[in-house]
Amino acid sequence: MSDTPSYILYDTPAEHVARITLNRPAQANSQDTRVLYQLNEAFDRAAHDDNVRVIILAANGKHFSAGHDLLENRANYAQNMSEHRTVFPICGFGCGGVQAQMAREEELYTGFSERWRNIPKPTIAAVQGKCIAGGLMLVWPCDIIIASEDAIFSDMTVTIGVGGVEYFAHVWEIGVRKAKEMLFTSDEFTAAQAQDWGMVNKIVPREQLADAALEMASRIARKPPFALKLAKKAVNGCVDAQGRDVAMQNAFHLHQIAHAHNLKLYDELIDPNGIPAAVTKSSRAK
Repeated sequence: MSDTPSYILYDTPAEHVARITLNRPAQANSQDTRVLYQLNEAFDRAAHDDNVRVIILAANGKHFSAGHDLLENRANYAQNMSEHRTVFPICGFGCGGVQAQMAREEELYTGFSERWRNIPKPTIAAVQGKCIAGGLMLVWPCDIIIASEDAIFSDMTVTIGVGGVEYFAHVWEIGVRKAKEMLFTSDEFTAAQAQDWGMVNKIVPREQLADAALEMASRIARKPPFALKLAKKAVNGCVDAQGRDVAMQNAFHLHQIAHAHNLKLYDELIDPNGIPAAVTKSSRAK
């Protein structure tokens, strides 16, 4: 029996509906290696269960997710990765230079986010409180986003010396102008703003969030599952025909250049001079 803490909960709250819940509330559901592998295993479980037609992604606690866990020791990255079965044919986790970091992020960040986006079942994110940077990489792959009235979204990576999160979906989520504003300023934006820009489908009071997500999931689950799969594939294909994949790969590689730049200047993946400003912007999701 594993001694690894369970940071992901899994249940089936209604017929044909699976719910995956981030369960690291003391750390504002920040994502370290274990969390992301456990989350991917939960998505796999729901994807492979023929009785599940719709998947909800939720989170316990005050905040949906504070993003990547910056407190995870970078020196242990290779060991942390080796404890899990890698999902993609990626090598170099224990190599020198920037190769190990790039391999890690190709697996855990863009790799997993892209994989979750393409699960052949509808997915619904139920978001409350803060959803910061890496938190966006959990909700953006979902097909529908339902947010509580107090939900706040932000990507403050430019403030810490990087051009944007690894899963660079900003332009498709909120449009070109707002994407630039979001990145250049690192400002937070509300659920109401996100809905106005087309990123959020529905806003409800926080106490109604779980019920609203379940009601939506149950309504969708009554549709023929193969038709749902085809509809999702058709819509995703429209976006991909615009060159999304090539653009995302370009942004990912620019992200790696930023890490290499910061490692050379500061021996850190991010610019430490930007951390106080980033903390002010995000309030560290307390």
